[in-house]
Amino acid sequence: MIHYRRLRDWVIPDIEHRYSVDDTMHYALALGLGDDPMDEDQLAFVDETRPGGLRVLPSMAVVLGFPGSWMQDPGTGIDFARIVHGDELIELHRPLPAAGAVRASHRVVRIVDKGPGRGATITYDKTLVDTATGAALATVRHTTFARGDGGYSQQGGDAGFSDAPLPVPPPVPTRPPDRVLDLRTLPQQALLYRLCADRNPLHSQPAVARAAGFERPILHGLGTYGMACRALLALWAGYDPARLKRLYARFTAPVIPGDTLRFETWREGAEINFRTRAVERDALVLDFGRAVIGD
Repeated sequence: MIHYRRLRDWVIPDIEHRYSVDDTMHYALALGLGDDPMDEDQLAFVDETRPGGLRVLPSMAVVLGFPGSWMQDPGTGIDFARIVHGDELIELHRPLPAAGAVRASHRVVRIVDKGPGRGATITYDKTLVDTATGAALATVRHTTFARGDGGYSQQGGDAGFSDAPLPVPPPVPTRPPDRVLDLRTLPQQALLYRLCADRNPLHSQPAVARAAGFERPILHGLGTYGMACRALLALWAGYDPARLKRLYARFTAPVIPGDTLRFETWREGAEINFRTRAVERDALVLDFGRAVIGD
């Protein structure tokens, strides 16, 4: 069971992460870029020899300075086998370099007990700074849904705290989407994506996935999120990563590697709203999506 005060004050050491152009290309390949080897826009993310240099998917900010599976520590009280991704938000302050070193600082900012049988949420922030220049690159807010940990406050603990209130995002528009893109995930995509950061066996070992209530290993939530970043760049930014300023999505169902993902998007003023379905299963996997794309 969650140890509320201990978790609230949990210290995640700063992480210095040096990465290469090979890491950057591997991240893009793990999200399926290059599936059309004649597509010049896609090749810009997976071939460092091209004129203009290598482009970087902005969503790579989620794997840089990855803090590891710190929630697996017994001291947190979290039922690690039953956690899933809740939502993710990136604020981009400047384009990510294709290679370099970053310092990542993490802080738990929100814990909420949703009640017995309803789970709990834990939110932590990450700030990424370029160690060479001291420039802020991105701020990432990550929420985990701990499915097995609801009701901890009834054992005498506090129900929760918040240094970061999270407003309920509005639903996507009811009119037909303005632009739609289908992207097929690879059957081995979770095995590729786990090499970017998260080695949770939920994404690679069938027995672990079944024990967690899934019929087979699922794709990382952040893999689905990266696919959304790719789709939005393709549909609304001409594949220019510098134009993406903000990206939010809520995870509503797992993706099974091999699913075709349909990204339905709407322009609403300065924002692009979106949701994502796994086509073959008609499962809504991302909802309440919001992106800000600049000129």
